[in-house]
Amino acid sequence: MSLPMMDEEFLTNPYPAYRALQEQGPVHRMLLPSGLRVWAVVGYEESRSALSHPSLSKDIDASVQLGYFDREMSTGGTPRLEHGSVGRHMLNMDPPDHTRLRKLVNKALTARSVKKLEPVIEAISTELLDAAEQRAAAEGGVVDLVEEYTAQFPVRVLGHLLGIGPEHFPVLVSLTAAIMSDDNENAGANMAEFGRHLGELIGRKRAEPADDLVSALIQARDEEERLSDVELVSTLFLMVVAGYETTVNMIGHALRALFNHPEQLAALRRDPGLIAAANEEFLRYEGPGNRATLRFATEPFELGGVQVGTGEYVSVLLGAANRDGAQFGCPHALDVTRSTAGHLGFGHGIHYCVGAPLARLEMEVALRHLLGRFPDLELAVPDADLRWRRSFMMQGLERLPVRLHKG
Repeated sequence: MSLPMMDEEFLTNPYPAYRALQEQGPVHRMLLPSGLRVWAVVGYEESRSALSHPSLSKDIDASVQLGYFDREMSTGGTPRLEHGSVGRHMLNMDPPDHTRLRKLVNKALTARSVKKLEPVIEAISTELLDAAEQRAAAEGGVVDLVEEYTAQFPVRVLGHLLGIGPEHFPVLVSLTAAIMSDDNENAGANMAEFGRHLGELIGRKRAEPADDLVSALIQARDEEERLSDVELVSTLFLMVVAGYETTVNMIGHALRALFNHPEQLAALRRDPGLIAAANEEFLRYEGPGNRATLRFATEPFELGGVQVGTGEYVSVLLGAANRDGAQFGCPHALDVTRSTAGHLGFGHGIHYCVGAPLARLEMEVALRHLLGRFPDLELAVPDADLRWRRSFMMQGLERLPVRLHKG
């Protein structure tokens, strides 16, 4: 079985296809765009189970070495698991290595430590919106909010957190976009180039440490010997890619959802205090990621009525699970007042997104500033004219033209 994963209709609205799969069962044998055969999980309970199942490993490099990857690739498929120097991060690890790396990063990204960043995040948002407003005034009131705000916001926040200057981010963002696309042929080269840039940055930080997360991780490597050089580069790779992609897509999706549901937009304008809770509904309704990263079975086990064999890969389709009617009533309706406890927008289990507190704060600040500062904010083109990036991993808008002030 396969999905029309790269056609425009699926990229714009994958939910009818997900719903059709759910009607046939919670787990299906499927071919990914790369040609890799996987078990695709679309049911909520089965997805939650898969994300924390003890028989599923995240050490994909190990599965390649065991020959599972070659075995599961279809004839003519295009591999893209060349992790190289950037793949040994916590998302591709099992305990105890995963536990060790996550503990180091989590020190900087707890809810309490992230809260201390709020004044900086507020200031970054204000500065970017000042510039966007000036741009709109010069161009008839319309700006591309992706270019002017949502793509720059997480870059500036990450730059402050990691201690990376603005001169480094254009190439890192460009490589991130290439890596998250479905350009399998150049994936290995793009990852290697990303690793080279991060290696140079680490060299500079080692020579001139500062009060930032990169310097702290280097200190952990050099003084405590708890991070290898490869792990250090890979951890920074994960933080840049995940920290950028998650936030830019979260904000864009939330705004598009509100534009398409004016009654929900009106509710948030009347009561901005709803924004923090509403963000959980946005994550459920249309989260930043189409699917979780791959897992493979270390032993046979049963999932959703099917038998998963040793070495077979499992892909959890998060967008489908978060719209499973067995878990969420009226799953295809946006309701900013509903309880969305248990949504899988940030994953589940030991690989639950370590940057979730930061992403939530960025999203709350972004929506509060945008809706408060521009009460007449509206989409400047028909929704049907919006275009989506060609990626099965991360769902994101290429542009979001908005009118900051009506008429």
